[in-house]
Amino acid sequence: MKLSRLLIAAVLAAGTALAQAQDGVVYHLDDTSAQALKGLRNIRNHLDTDPGAKVTVVAHAFGVDFLLEGMKDRSEAPFAPLVAALTARGVKFEVCEITLKNRNLKKEQFIQEVDFTPSGVVRLARLQKQGAAYIKP
Repeated sequence: MKLSRLLIAAVLAAGTALAQAQDGVVYHLDDTSAQALKGLRNIRNHLDTDPGAKVTVVAHAFGVDFLLEGMKDRSEAPFAPLVAALTARGVKFEVCEITLKNRNLKKEQFIQEVDFTPSGVVRLARLQKQGAAYIKP
């Protein structure tokens, strides 16, 4: 009898852990002009509906541009306040260091909310392997 209760408790604990892992989501951005503003709005809406979601944005290639200091959208509104507001809600923004090398960019050119990852595509794969849902706006 005790063994069956332990087994049930273990199954419930595993299910809870899996449910918590599924609350993670990774947004993949590789083109600022086509994805940045839409992606930031999607993330805001996502958090409005699911405030507990753990959101990571992984940017590489030309998707890093919106995270550069002083960058603005098509209507000349700066991206930085939108990123800062999402960071305050727990969103993590990660930039691919391979992109930095390939595009001759420096970490100092990016807004303070940015973290860096050695490879954007490797980071995307690892987050998905850990159970994060994948979204590409």
